[in-house]
Amino acid sequence: MKLKGKKVLVTGSDGFIGSHLVEGLLEQGCSVRAFVYYNSFNTWGWLDTFDKKTLKEIDIFTGDVRDHNGVRKAMDGIEVVFHLAALIGIPFSYHSPDSYVDTNIKGTLNVLQASMDRKCEKVLLTSTSEVYGTAQYVPINEKHPYQGQSPYSATKIGADRIAESFYRSFDLPAVIVRPFNTYGPRQSARAVIPTIITQLLSGMKEIKLGNLEATRDLNYVKDTVNGFIRIAESDKTMGQEINIATQKEISVRDLADKIIKLINPDSRIILDKARVRPEKSEVERLLGSNEKIRTLTGWEPQYDLEKGLKETIAWFREHHQDRYKPEIYNI
Repeated sequence: MKLKGKKVLVTGSDGFIGSHLVEGLLEQGCSVRAFVYYNSFNTWGWLDTFDKKTLKEIDIFTGDVRDHNGVRKAMDGIEVVFHLAALIGIPFSYHSPDSYVDTNIKGTLNVLQASMDRKCEKVLLTSTSEVYGTAQYVPINEKHPYQGQSPYSATKIGADRIAESFYRSFDLPAVIVRPFNTYGPRQSARAVIPTIITQLLSGMKEIKLGNLEATRDLNYVKDTVNGFIRIAESDKTMGQEINIATQKEISVRDLADKIIKLINPDSRIILDKARVRPEKSEVERLLGSNEKIRTLTGWEPQYDLEKGLKETIAWFREHHQDRYKPEIYNI
């Protein structure tokens, strides 16, 4: 499938990865409808930071993925769907699990049903490496067992399985896209890299973090977006679950040390117990296999960690004072 000229819908387009995906799809020559979360301020999340010329190319649709009628309306005339809308903060899912079920499971069901009704050509559902839980073996391939170590990850497992059922039961042309930890400009404050960067840029000498020994496989956001696009264009991906991973890991401690050296070598890390997950909920190790995405699509990461961090830090230097509160632990 060639995306050029296709009418595509991006849910969660007002968020971190979604806003970058909108830009990537415009570059591919797509006609993009951006589904943004309705609010009384009429704000469009990160799309509000786009220049006016770019915004004129985007069809903005305000709604809520939990509303079946709104999702059906948004899907009118759409050929390809990229479903990214979700609640993603793990700590917040501990005390508000109902909202995660409503958004991540019911929202995905609404997208699947509307896609089937509208006879969409391809539907890409966004999963997460958190569905695997702590690695039982590495690198983690798509056959790794699922483990719901947080209400968030449990709802994403549920959403994935519903998507699989629509492919198997109704022949819906669906594919599950599973990025490992993505970072870059516009990432929300609840993630570890913005947490480290914004504390450092604010002049803090003591950087508060939670579990320092956990390891993560980190994708720069442009590589993640390229993965979505490659998966959408490949005719071999239908009905598949596909990791987007660098197949490299780094501990939170080593990651923090690397960022400290790039911004303020005089700073030091301190453990903040409030940021530590419950023991059985902590995902200690994530290291993904990218063999499948390479084989099916030819995707290769273009950014190493050093290059990605430098671009991310440069963006935060310019924007962190506008939208981030580094002195507050954002769950």
